[in-house]
Amino acid sequence: MPDFLITRPGRLLSMAVPSLLLLGLQPMACGGQEPDSTEKNKPGTAAPAPRPQVPNGYFLFPIKPGQQNFLAGSMGELRPNHFHGGLDIKTDGRVDLPVYASADGYISRMKQSSYGYGNVLYITHPNGLTTVYGHLNRFKGPVAEELRRRQYEKQTYDLELFFKPDQFPVKRGEVVALSGNTGGSAGPHLHWEVRTAQDEQLNPLQWGGFPEIQDHVAPTLLAFGVEALSIDARVQGRFGKSVFVPKAPPLPNGGGYVWADTIAANGTVGLLMQGFDRFDQVWNKNGIQKVEVLVNGQPHYQHVVDAIPFPEGSRQINNHLDYEWRATQGRQLEKLFVDDGNDLRMYTAGPGKGKLRVEPGKVYAMEVRLSDSYGNLTPLRFALRGVADSYRKTRSVAVKTPALRYDISRNLLVAVAQDPDTAAVGGNLTLFKGNRRLTIRPSYTEQSQNVYLYDLRAGRPDSLQFGRVTKKFDRQALIPSGREFGFSTAHLALGFGPKTLFDTLYVQTSYKQGLWTVHHPRTPLYETMALTLRPEAPVADPRRTAIYGVTAKGGRAYVGGKWNADATAITAPIKTFGQFKLLTDTIPPSARLISRGPGGVVFKVGDDLSGLASYKLEVNGQFRLLRFEHKNATIYSERDDTLGPPLRGPATLRLTDQAGNEKVINLVL
Repeated sequence: MPDFLITRPGRLLSMAVPSLLLLGLQPMACGGQEPDSTEKNKPGTAAPAPRPQVPNGYFLFPIKPGQQNFLAGSMGELRPNHFHGGLDIKTDGRVDLPVYASADGYISRMKQSSYGYGNVLYITHPNGLTTVYGHLNRFKGPVAEELRRRQYEKQTYDLELFFKPDQFPVKRGEVVALSGNTGGSAGPHLHWEVRTAQDEQLNPLQWGGFPEIQDHVAPTLLAFGVEALSIDARVQGRFGKSVFVPKAPPLPNGGGYVWADTIAANGTVGLLMQGFDRFDQVWNKNGIQKVEVLVNGQPHYQHVVDAIPFPEGSRQINNHLDYEWRATQGRQLEKLFVDDGNDLRMYTAGPGKGKLRVEPGKVYAMEVRLSDSYGNLTPLRFALRGVADSYRKTRSVAVKTPALRYDISRNLLVAVAQDPDTAAVGGNLTLFKGNRRLTIRPSYTEQSQNVYLYDLRAGRPDSLQFGRVTKKFDRQALIPSGREFGFSTAHLALGFGPKTLFDTLYVQTSYKQGLWTVHHPRTPLYETMALTLRPEAPVADPRRTAIYGVTAKGGRAYVGGKWNADATAITAPIKTFGQFKLLTDTIPPSARLISRGPGGVVFKVGDDLSGLASYKLEVNGQFRLLRFEHKNATIYSERDDTLGPPLRGPATLRLTDQAGNEKVINLVL
């Protein structure tokens, strides 16, 4: 029985899987690169209830209705870790514009917070839809009085309230709030949404738009890409992604973009694109609402960003986008195929989920159509030509010494060997598992760089060797998606839930001198993962010691965590991979009075590590409400607060940080 197998380039999987059993490597079932049938009964993806029919004009534009206005953000825009869930309506660069109820209904919910939506109001309408008004400066009417009363009752500014239909009815066009810049807002505007009873965020422009918002501008294409998705796939002779940036402007009269050069491809490929849209008379870039792909004139793929389940569907943006490409190259490419683990329902595609199988000798006329909510259209046309895969080699005189590196693309190990040899075919790569080995030839050689492809579903090797260069394979385990799974080392443990991962993960962790590295930030998480850290030595002050995310430039972000009974391990949920440390915070928060007068008091606050957790002001022994604004690190009283005690006399301000350190400041107002 032979102890090795040489495979032909680009044909490893079909030949190698039976023989890999000789290595003791067992093929595993998990998400792969090949197109598969649509999954109809996936857990957690039950079909949403039918949406109400909304006639054109049902909703009143909530800012300056009847006057021309402009949008700072559109539905479905690509934001960090989420799709934008509504419209960002400009407010003339200022706060306190009247905000009007968009239709009859009742105030069903309200919330005040320094983060997220800030001050936000929810109005539920007779048709079952709810409009959401975010980043408000203040609320108006009886509901504002009820909120203030409940804040004093609970002695807290941050508060969320829910109401019954008969408590706070409103009429279409009634002023319900004043616009603001609260929460995570980066500037004054109104964030406005329409939601279903199941919290699907709907595109408010899909029912004919609004006369206040004019749009006669078609979307702009910045780049498009073609990506090899299967082990035998190539684009322009290479495995991976080829990105094309149009140099010429679009053709006049809506002719769009034409890529004149035919693109050679083979195997299963997927398209990607980057672009933006604009509304009339504005400079800011907005998202593209609809993308269609036609192959030889026939519909092949479509996505329409008119409905996003909130909140879980919004994080699917990290699967809709090429997350790694954005993290490493800075270019935001949308996939024009439905990748594994993407359960959004905004796609229309056949069994191949938008992936295309390119066959040698065939030519595919490709058309990508970009359109916005007002029907403005920009097409892109290009041709793919199927070219049979065969080994090729080009050399570079600059390559003098052998070297070896590798990465993982989906389930494929992609190894690259720097090969100075002048032979017609590049040298072989050997994979080791225990005392067994597998030898494979390069798929192609470009500029003296041999490229090897190996399907990891057949098993993980211990090491790779090219000539005298050996690399340890540092991926410690295969983590399947779609189910609970645990991974543990002496220094840490990872707990994966059914929706933690989008797809199979080949996890890599390390620990050195108090620094835990948990995989790569360029790999996204869908839902949170439980991270447990086990320090080498006992922690002196567990109560004030927590997990922090750290960056190479010295950045620190509080994560938190809960210690076990004997303080040997701490566990916290994390949303991203990266590097982590245990840090101890023993310094209490700080505050100083920077303003006082008839308008109230303003304190500048800060904390050196874990961050402010709570604050409380008492004047003459009575609670006085303060508002926290994290963007400028201030807490301050509100001029229209008539429930609290006068801001005169002895006062005590108490501040507590996330680590439990408390600062008490006594002063006289």
